[in-house]
Amino acid sequence: MRARGAITGAALLLAAIAAAVSAATPASAQTPPPAASTGAANGANSGQPPAQKLVTTLSPSKILIQSNFAGQALTVFGAIEDNDRSANYDAVVTIKGPRGAVTVRRKQRWGPFWFNLDNRKYIGIPAYIAVLSNRDVREIASAAVREDLHIGINALIPQQVARRGANDPEFRAALQRLRREQELFQEDPEGVTFVSPRVFQASINLPGRVPLGKYEVEVAVFTDGALEARRNLTFEVSKTDLEQAIATSAREYPIGYGLVIIFMALLLGWIASVIFRRD
Repeated sequence: MRARGAITGAALLLAAIAAAVSAATPASAQTPPPAASTGAANGANSGQPPAQKLVTTLSPSKILIQSNFAGQALTVFGAIEDNDRSANYDAVVTIKGPRGAVTVRRKQRWGPFWFNLDNRKYIGIPAYIAVLSNRDVREIASAAVREDLHIGINALIPQQVARRGANDPEFRAALQRLRREQELFQEDPEGVTFVSPRVFQASINLPGRVPLGKYEVEVAVFTDGALEARRNLTFEVSKTDLEQAIATSAREYPIGYGLVIIFMALLLGWIASVIFRRD
């Protein structure tokens, strides 16, 4: 209850800041920029005035993993400032983890044995993907817009320029299914909640097996299927100081690390022999 109250309080504070900024901005400064201008907050359709400002933040900005790490809640806040008070907004929050290569293998059973008969290798796949929205993304924007803006899990898996049919729909579906089972690919059409017509928040629980590295958070706001504003945030998942020091030593000084481990094993074995020795 205390954590929920803190999140709601932060969202209301963000709404108050956005309202104060709107009230303090002169009317001349609130005039939408020309349609030809570009920027992160410009609308997708040049004929539509963009949302003037989108303020976003997240908590926490750094997640530390310890030996007993079982997951961590992440909350994203957003506030929209515009001139059209009658507009109805949709929000999509996309979280992308560090990219890497992954191989999907097809197994087939022959008698009591299993064999890898075929495989596809995918390059540049986010290790973690979460797509949160206030309703189904298919209702927020058309398939063409979602593909162009890389919204949705399938749109975030890049087409592969490779031999042996890396873009085979069966293997792409298998990749998504396996990552969903590991809770590394998630979609939640109710993950974004509008606290007020212009203030929203998105919450998600990162799984205990979340990969280490830097993460990108993209917040996109839509009106009638058109992109109105977009902002990017980042956060990092890393180990605590002691565990990070041990992991770094093992990676950068493998020979020395191995010798230390062997010495410690011998020492512990000798101590155990002394303690439990029978005279």
